[in-house]
Amino acid sequence: MLISVMWILVAGFLGGEVARYFRAPPLIGMILVGIVIGPQMANLLSVDVLNIANELRTIAVVIILMKAGLSLDREKLAKQSTVALRLGFLPAIGEVLIIAIAAMLIFDFDVLTGLLLGCVIGAESPAVIVPEMLRLKTLGLGVAKGIPDAILTGSILSDVLLLLVFNLLMSLLGKEYIQSITLPGGLTFTVIQLLPLQIILQILLGLVFSYFATLLLVYILAKPNLTQNVVKEILFTICSSLLMVNCSQYFSGYLATMSMGFFLTELNAPLARRLRDGFKSLWIVAEIILFVLMGATIQLQALKNIFLPSIFILAVGLLFGRSIGCYLSTWGSNWNWQEKLFLLPGNSAKATIQATIGTIPLSQGIAGGEIILAVATLSILITAPLGAWATNAFAPKLLQKGEVDLTKVNVASHTLLLAAVDSSPLAMKVLKKAGDLARQTNGKAIILYVITIHDEYSPEALKVQTHHFLSDIQCEFITTTGNIPEEIIKTANKYGATDVILGKRRSNPCGGRVRLGSVSKTVLETSSIPVILVE
Repeated sequence: MLISVMWILVAGFLGGEVARYFRAPPLIGMILVGIVIGPQMANLLSVDVLNIANELRTIAVVIILMKAGLSLDREKLAKQSTVALRLGFLPAIGEVLIIAIAAMLIFDFDVLTGLLLGCVIGAESPAVIVPEMLRLKTLGLGVAKGIPDAILTGSILSDVLLLLVFNLLMSLLGKEYIQSITLPGGLTFTVIQLLPLQIILQILLGLVFSYFATLLLVYILAKPNLTQNVVKEILFTICSSLLMVNCSQYFSGYLATMSMGFFLTELNAPLARRLRDGFKSLWIVAEIILFVLMGATIQLQALKNIFLPSIFILAVGLLFGRSIGCYLSTWGSNWNWQEKLFLLPGNSAKATIQATIGTIPLSQGIAGGEIILAVATLSILITAPLGAWATNAFAPKLLQKGEVDLTKVNVASHTLLLAAVDSSPLAMKVLKKAGDLARQTNGKAIILYVITIHDEYSPEALKVQTHHFLSDIQCEFITTTGNIPEEIIKTANKYGATDVILGKRRSNPCGGRVRLGSVSKTVLETSSIPVILVE
């Protein structure tokens, strides 16, 4: 089992990097690696790992959903609340109906089986959509109108709807269902009539349960001895999310998980920021496990006889059913036509749900189960990479760029420190300050020594001291000749330094050299880059 985990992590990472090298979404390489090392081809994964694939995928999805909830913007979401609500139902309903009609015509399915196929294929994949929407938020694309937030919320609501309908159809087809329910007042309702009530209850109960669970979590993590350790905070949060997913018989666990992240941001923003950093790092590993296992569990043999009909059904479902639903979802909104057009690639990817429920009809002996599995398999192979690629390709062209809200997302930033030193003892203090800041921010450092006309000091010894003192930091020692303040500012701008560090003496130096006091004053007055003075 340990070797299998090694194969998943190492091969998945390399596959993702190869895909990234060719400017393709990394998940494409990870899925292909999963197919290659899985039982369909090389069979390098142990049965024990494959048996817990669903559990591992659930953990990965919980991580990305929590990451999504921690990044939701309440103000932007409130402005797009009607659009988000419609996105949760109309695109999915349109796709399900078109796929059901096509399946009845092509595969001679009955109405219930056609709808079952539609529910399997119509569900959107949080594993693909969530990271792509979070990436758009970090780039500021569509954030002014809250488009990524609306798509995130709509995709989860869509899955709540389709999973409920899927379970109902499975009961109907399996003949293991209660046809009607009689209430104490004598009123009788069929299960289908109660479906809208079930959907509303699943959503409301998920939100209520998530809110109180978040209150408890914040209370626990507010303890001083716990909040000082981010690892413990992440551990508590993941366990709480998994508990909600495993106990979600009466509400949507996925919705509750994302809601918990949202409530954490509202109730304790500093805690949410720390968790956001932690879940960002966790997703690097979870993404590899999720998509490699997804590829490993794809059953290619199911595609033998119905490849072309399956492609046709996927195409009409997306291009007609989902397109009409997306158009109706944004009817009357402030979205322009480019933003409405973006919805088709933005929330059409299939992966997680299809990998989870695609095999259930066949395992339960439902007529047409093999065909449902085949179409579900093809939907993952086509729409997951295509959706990720299309989002990357079209978002910059179709969405307007706005200001990034750093309180909701983590934006990758580099720290490059320029430390100006001379031959005085103060140089060691400047180096120490540069080293401390670089270690705290995992940044880089440039050590600059400016040689003046009257300078007879050789910087070689200082260069050796610098590399010894900053041996654990990526740094570069450079020398220039000229006016000290001008060279400091020129070098900082040339290398794109984020901060300038230099010393400030309390007394004037001897020997005719430019006073460092005047240097620090000149740099402070003329530099557009923040300056840190060390006395």
